[in-house]
This record gives sequence, C-alpha cells and structure tokens, in this order.
Amino acid sequence: MKDHAERFARVARGWDEAAEGYDAYFVPRFAPWVEAAVEAVTTSEPPEGPVLVPCCGTFPELDALIEHFAHREIVGIDLSEGMVRRARERAAPWPNVSVVEGDASTLDPRWSGRCGAVVSVFGLQQLPEPELAVRSWVTALRPAGRLSVVFWPDVTELDGPFALMKDVLGPHVPPGDGSWEERLTAALTAAGAAVERDERVSYPMSHVDAPAVFDAYVRSGPLRALATARGEAFVDRLREEFLSRAPAGEWHHRPHARLIVAHRR
Repeated sequence: MKDHAERFARVARGWDEAAEGYDAYFVPRFAPWVEAAVEAVTTSEPPEGPVLVPCCGTFPELDALIEHFAHREIVGIDLSEGMVRRARERAAPWPNVSVVEGDASTLDPRWSGRCGAVVSVFGLQQLPEPELAVRSWVTALRPAGRLSVVFWPDVTELDGPFALMKDVLGPHVPPGDGSWEERLTAALTAAGAAVERDERVSYPMSHVDAPAVFDAYVRSGPLRALATARGEAFVDRLREEFLSRAPAGEWHHRPHARLIVAHRR
C-alpha cells in the first residue's frame, strides 16, 4: 500500500509540472486517438447516465464528448492537481461538466452501476494495476453501458522517437512488467463486460526535430517525474545519446496504440 501511494505521488507531481507543456505539445498530436475513443462509444447510443473520463489529464476528450453528450453529466477524473486545474479551465463553459482530483484506478462507489459510458485515453498504462482499473470502470457502467479505452502498449513502434527513447532508457530504468496487457480481455470479461473490439490503431505524427521531441518528453511528458528525480546531469547524458542516434531534421513516425471497446452485459 505504501509503495502504491508513493508511486502515485511521484506520478502526480510529474504531471503537475508537465501539464501546461503537455497540453501544448502532446494533446494536438494525440487528437486522432482521442477522436477514435469517443467515436467508439457513440456508434450506438449508450444507456442513460453520466459519462466518466478516468485519467482525463487536461481533458482533450471534452470537445468531442460535448458534441455527442451535450445534455449529460460528464465527469473527468485525474490524480494530478496541475492537470485537473487545466481540465477545469477547459470545462468551465459547460455547467454539466466537472473534474474531480482523485485516483482514477479505483472509482468512487457512488458511480457503481450508474454510468452510460466510460472513456479513457492514454492513462491506463500509467496506472500501477491496470487490470483492477478496468474492472472498476466496468463496474461503474449500467447494463449495456459502453467502455472505450485507448492506451500505449509496451511496443508502440519498431522505429521512431518512441522506440528510440525506450531503447535509450533501457540501461537506466528497470523494465516494467507488461504482462498485464495480455490479461486485460480476461479482466474485462470477469468484470461482466463483453468485448466488441480489441485492435491496434495507428496515426501519423510529426516533430520539428529530435531535440524538440526529446525536450517535450522530458519537460512535458512521461519522463518529467524521472528527470526531476534523477537530475540535470542524467537528463544531459540521456539527451546526448538520444540525439546522437536520432535522424536530422523533421521526424515523422506512425506509432500504434491499443483500442478496446466493450459493453457491460
């Protein structure tokens, strides 16, 4: 329990510091996956009830959700105070939208069996126990309620900045246990969901150059907490190796994420 709390605190602090830059750099580049996730719950009308967005970050899902669910309660949930602050700014024009600062991996029991849909984009892979998280999200749904989850798998590409960053980090960071990815479908089924789609979704992404993508990763992305913990000397060494192996000029790649769509039986 202590390790769980400490990890959550580190993750939250990293994203607090990265929130503004993440919104500016990564949110526009991740937009196609966000649109795919929202579209997946709107192909058929979900049952009545709120729409929850666990791991909402700065709430890039909101515009698309409002377009389809303008009169429903929409609630974003995120652990990071900095992300929540920006998400609330984005949600301010709509009285039916709120943002809660809290642990999105274990939803408050008040949501159990009440929600029409749950949508989560690029948060699941950051949680310490993803299988338990998706079980909690299914439990929040009404019968026939729809779930759409997009996350980065352990391997997102074989060549490109994400692949190179993983390779450069390898000697410095213990590898994570990605075996949970293989158990997600079983976890959803055990929680009472029927899986409709489980597929890879890929879109093009571009960066001005290698220094831009490295700096975004470290200052505004998933390496912010690690960079803060290890210090500037570590970041400088990492940057030197990354740039020495990266191509010159504009960098185009096509990473793939995993999309799972399900409904509660």
